[in-house]
Amino acid sequence: MKHDPANEWREELVALLPRLRRYAVSLTGTLHDGEDLLHSTIERALTKFDQFTQGTDLDRWLFRIAKNLWLDEIRSRKVRGETDKPENPKDEPWIDGENQATAAVGLSELGALLSQMQEDHREILLLVVVEGYSYKEAADQLSLPVGTVMSRLARARSKLTELSAKARQQNENVVPFGRGRER
Repeated sequence: MKHDPANEWREELVALLPRLRRYAVSLTGTLHDGEDLLHSTIERALTKFDQFTQGTDLDRWLFRIAKNLWLDEIRSRKVRGETDKPENPKDEPWIDGENQATAAVGLSELGALLSQMQEDHREILLLVVVEGYSYKEAADQLSLPVGTVMSRLARARSKLTELSAKARQQNENVVPFGRGRER
């Protein structure tokens, strides 16, 4: 069988789609914008295939394309006077309709918390905690010093803990449906 680098590249691209989707949603903070960013990233990658250097990490190349496209979108929204976050983050589902399982509820809650965080904090949490990148790999991906990655990750974890505590406190003050006072 003949060696076809373009076909191997496409297969690797397809295998990376779930990770790229998570990264795009993390960057944008919403599922809708994340899906749009994912599509734009794939489109750009396919049209710029000739610029990809065989033997380099495809995931890093794709993540860089996604980040650059998102930065362009943020700049464009600022020029148009649009905000980069929805007015009510609860209006944007973190996961699609089948979130009946406990894990899905947890992910939904996590999505709501992440949507309240700064983009650089969401991004670093995704790369190191979710994707399992080492500090050095994340630093290379983001073109940052390792120390900056470590300090941002510490601040991001601290902020996530703070937001989680606030959410738990607010939820303790809510009486679940059907569990009113007994008479």
